[in-house]
Amino acid sequence: MFLSRTLLRRHSVLPGFDLALGFTLLYLSLIVLVPLSAAFLKTFTLTWPAFWDAVTSPRVVASYRLTFGASLAGAVLNAVFGLVIAWVLVRYEFPFKRIVDALVDLPFALPTAVAGIALTAIYSQNGWIGQYLPFKVSFTPVGVFVALTFIGLPFVVRTLQPVLEDLSKEIEEAAATLGASRAQTFRLVIFPILIPALLTGFALAFARALGEYGSVIFIAGNLPLVSEITPLLIITKLEQYDYAGATAIAVVMLVSSFVLLLGINLLQAWSRRRQGGN
Repeated sequence: MFLSRTLLRRHSVLPGFDLALGFTLLYLSLIVLVPLSAAFLKTFTLTWPAFWDAVTSPRVVASYRLTFGASLAGAVLNAVFGLVIAWVLVRYEFPFKRIVDALVDLPFALPTAVAGIALTAIYSQNGWIGQYLPFKVSFTPVGVFVALTFIGLPFVVRTLQPVLEDLSKEIEEAAATLGASRAQTFRLVIFPILIPALLTGFALAFARALGEYGSVIFIAGNLPLVSEITPLLIITKLEQYDYAGATAIAVVMLVSSFVLLLGINLLQAWSRRRQGGN
């Protein structure tokens, strides 16, 4: 015990382990723990039947279906094309590469409301892209999918890039000397190494999409039972002064987020063990 405390105190440029830890716990409690606890405490004012009715009404279930379904579909699409984009940015040199690389971070920097308005204008029936599509995008569930795909792309690309940069080309050369084709080299040598990072990026994009609000409400149409997302339904219940009902739905989303975070941490731990074993 004494040895562990001694090791924790050594080589620190901060004021001290105890003080730094105290500030850390205080800050996290004020910013994260207290607000989340308030949501759970407010939900506990409901009886179990009332809670169940609040989180399983047809309108709420329809919002779950759209939110989780569109988030999952967007994360899957980003996993595929995010891998391609990360590969191109790491392995190839081309004009304006830095500009393309910076564009990947645009969903991070762009205010979500601005992104929602821009996507709505572009994909509307008379928009730059929407006018050439045979189906309607804006104000439909497809618009929700487009918005959630837009905001989730950077998570996959930025998770894969460091792994690709650390991936030695000697592995590919060794596979080629052994007679492997390019497809076999990617499928049997490179892709297994990328799987942990790819799954982590997928989970991050999925988790981010679940809580997205600003970029979705403009393009979704917000029609109950059709194109209404769960975060918007929470806002609607708050505007109706149904605080317990709003926190009940929020608790469901929080538990889902906790499960995703647990999965992300397990994936990262698996990735570290895998890389350490290699």
